[in-house]
Amino acid sequence: MALIVQKFGGTSVADPDRMRAVAEHVAFTKRHGNDVVVVVSAMGKTTDNLISLAAQVSNTRSGREMDMLLTTGERMSAALVCMAISDLGIDAVSFTGSQVGIITDNKHGKAKIIEVKGDRVREALAQGKVCVVAGFQGVSNENEITTLGRGASDLTASALAQALNADACEIYTDVTGVFTADPRIVPQARKLAHVNFDEMLEMAGAGSKVLALRSVEFARNHNVPLHVRSSFTWEPGTWVSSKEPGMEEPIVSGVVTDTSEAKVTVIGVPDRPGISAALFEPLADANVNVDMIVQNTSKEGTTDISFTMPKADMAVAEQIVARVAAEIGAVGVNHNASISKISLVGAGMKTSPGIAAKMFRVLADNGVNIEMISTSTIRISVVCSAADLETAARCLHTAFGLDSGQAYAAPLPERK
Repeated sequence: MALIVQKFGGTSVADPDRMRAVAEHVAFTKRHGNDVVVVVSAMGKTTDNLISLAAQVSNTRSGREMDMLLTTGERMSAALVCMAISDLGIDAVSFTGSQVGIITDNKHGKAKIIEVKGDRVREALAQGKVCVVAGFQGVSNENEITTLGRGASDLTASALAQALNADACEIYTDVTGVFTADPRIVPQARKLAHVNFDEMLEMAGAGSKVLALRSVEFARNHNVPLHVRSSFTWEPGTWVSSKEPGMEEPIVSGVVTDTSEAKVTVIGVPDRPGISAALFEPLADANVNVDMIVQNTSKEGTTDISFTMPKADMAVAEQIVARVAAEIGAVGVNHNASISKISLVGAGMKTSPGIAAKMFRVLADNGVNIEMISTSTIRISVVCSAADLETAARCLHTAFGLDSGQAYAAPLPERK
């Protein structure tokens, strides 16, 4: 008998009909002789609606109270899915993150997992029950309810799979796997049968929304293979594991696009030791995740520093950057939310020179101006105008031989 962890995202449990479909999927897996642990996200836009509701009620939304509020979305899904499974004659029981023993630090909003106990899940499985666990949440070592960050139901599933020594961890979403690009932007994108952990980490870090970055990081660190597949079909999806690409695999595995970031430029910064630390330390203390950083060559004792960061953190970052800019004597601060980031990712790039040069030439030939550049051993990212996103993604996808030859035909979720 295999133990399978199945995670279903918000679109998979968005309404009663989809919840019943999830229940049938789980029941099918259970009736084929498997033990099943189900992890669920909040229904559809529930988390966004709760955040909006909090903003209407209060201007002083403490992390603790926001976590108390936001965890209700996943708890609601867990209870409802459990009821739907029970209606199919399968004994099921729901649990919160704290009930299954997901122990975290006390960092509200983006808590990190310290330990997963899982005793109650093991007891329920031993009794033949399906366990339905509310994702995205845990309890701190100070007995406070915590959330693990947006998209962290994937992390809950990975952590439970590792703690329970599961045979498989299936991540069900609204697409049929990991694609060479977002099919909504690049219709010629094709599904990948396999992606290794390092490639998936770079894709997630570059803005791919298929898997949350921390869930991939956890899975890699603990060698938990993930199977990304659609909750609407039974077709095989994409395996994410430690397997290295073969000799015949393409150099570039995918083109990743991201419109969730904004660009901040601090103008006329005094060029002396300690200035960068004075700027970025307060942002780190405020839990603002800075991505790409570019510092111009010093001119007449001053320089410009540009960096990208999530648009969602702009309200916090603007105040910090304005204060620091005044303290260090900078000339001013510019913000630009109309940018996009396009990245090439591929394990084969480690040993293949000329990828960056080809990328820049293709973009230039298609009239796309590059504003910032960042690289790793298996990724090259550029920032350009948001208006150039589709042109850049499609021409790069074609230039690096990733086109499938036909437009993706399956129904696609709405772009957020």
